[in-house]
Amino acid sequence: MAVIIKQSSLTIEDYLKQEEKAIDKSEWIQGKIIKMAGASANYNTLTGKLHALLLFALEDLNYSVFMSDMRLWIEESQSYVYPDVMVIQGEPEFTDSQQIAVTNPCFIAEILSPSTAGFDKSQKFTLYRSISQLQEYLLIDQKSYRVELYRKVGERQWLFTEFIGKDAIVELEIVNIQIALSELYKRVKFNE
Repeated sequence: MAVIIKQSSLTIEDYLKQEEKAIDKSEWIQGKIIKMAGASANYNTLTGKLHALLLFALEDLNYSVFMSDMRLWIEESQSYVYPDVMVIQGEPEFTDSQQIAVTNPCFIAEILSPSTAGFDKSQKFTLYRSISQLQEYLLIDQKSYRVELYRKVGERQWLFTEFIGKDAIVELEIVNIQIALSELYKRVKFNE
């Protein structure tokens, strides 16, 4: 999804009030408001497919799976973001009784677009790494069979693995699931 970054004079409280009434979502990252733009068909297909695969695989286990409308509060950076897909092991820790934001994902996935790929790989991943529960971060390309997985292997250590091609299979250790790229990318249309 495309983003536009604006410096904001809004407080976090003002931002949350604004989001309650807003038609379009915005993220609040360290005092900046980032407007979320519309998404492509490939983005929607990949987000929905990953959510469904995780939801059905984890349905009877002690996990919660959320899509891009669930907000994530990152305490260390004082930021609210909307990851494309999140998984929480155990009970979700919400910021308040309205359950508008969670704080404890063990897995986050982002669908890359040309306008957000650099941001998702660098600044956003830096924010996500401050979440102590986070163990795996998945980046999904929407223009080819290509997935990047970052797995936490130690304090401030992340292992990068790249999966390329229709026959590749991604193994998510934190949720004990294998995802074939042929299944994940089914119905995704690549431009020639």
